[in-house]
Amino acid sequence: MAQDDWSIQLKKIEREFEGLPPEPSLAYKKLQSEEEKRAQERARQRAASIGVTARLILVGAVAVSLAFWPYENDCGLGLFGFLGAEAVIVIGGLWVGITTWRARLPRLHVLSLLITLGGLILLAGEVLPRIGYAAVDAKNPPHFSCPATPDTPASPVTLTSPTTTGPTQSALLGTSDAEQRVQAAANELGSRWQSRISELSKQFQPQKAALTRLERPELLSRQDP
Repeated sequence: MAQDDWSIQLKKIEREFEGLPPEPSLAYKKLQSEEEKRAQERARQRAASIGVTARLILVGAVAVSLAFWPYENDCGLGLFGFLGAEAVIVIGGLWVGITTWRARLPRLHVLSLLITLGGLILLAGEVLPRIGYAAVDAKNPPHFSCPATPDTPASPVTLTSPTTTGPTQSALLGTSDAEQRVQAAANELGSRWQSRISELSKQFQPQKAALTRLERPELLSRQDP
């Protein structure tokens, strides 16, 4: 014990001789170590809180976007896409809940559980009426798949216009009203185009004859002086 005391005293003398502060005691070292651990824990919780808040914002954005769903969600692909978005809310809430439990963030953990519960309620509101576990309209019950709509064939229509006769009238039989109007407009444009071409041909007839005489000089020699 005496030798240990002398070694401790020699260390203190050496530190004083070198101008160093006295060596901290064991109690001070313990307090310093605990303070460092608390500072590290606070930094870790601060980083975890920032990450969890960002995840909650993403999940909340998905939940808010359901109010502005741009597609039909009564049945078919639109319904399955809507259910997928609601499932993303539930999965995101569980993901944030696990993270907050590990990081010991009680307030954010409660908020993540509320988001998960809200996603489950939305899913139940869409699924339960379609599987018979909720009250629905007996005449128009909701379904997962859209009912098939039979195609109604167009009824044949007979033109009564006095200007349409012969094969044109027989070709227009059995077509819809819109198709008849399109075909009539096409026929009118065709007739106008033919008349326009004939007029242009008459206008350029002298120039065509002159070009023909230039290409064949024997025609010039046959003309009277």
